[in-house]
Amino acid sequence: MSAAAAGDGPWLDDAAGRLVRPFTVSNGRTRPSIALDLMSQVMATGVTPLGCLGPEHGQALDLSRDPVLVAEVAAHLKLPAAVTKVLLSDLVDCGALTTEPPAHHQHPTDRALLEAVLDGLRRQL
Repeated sequence: MSAAAAGDGPWLDDAAGRLVRPFTVSNGRTRPSIALDLMSQVMATGVTPLGCLGPEHGQALDLSRDPVLVAEVAAHLKLPAAVTKVLLSDLVDCGALTTEPPAHHQHPTDRALLEAVLDGLRRQL
């Protein structure tokens, strides 16, 4: 059974993997328009974005109905964090998402926290 039949959508193929290269999703952009880190929280505002946004933007919005970490969105979308940050910043720019800095902002390199995030990402993949 192909990955598309398993519910992953038309952008994945069992044999070939991802059919659309990750940076194609962000139109080749590698820098978000706002500062986001892996532990930043995003949440949908209820505003419907206008304009030409891709399917990944819609998936990110669906994931953000409740507060969610940037790292979690990246893991669910199976995209690199840099690409996910660009997508999320697009949604913040058009008013569809809000963002909050991580609660540990005063100590962003807390080793225990970073290890917990890494463990969580490994379990997702």
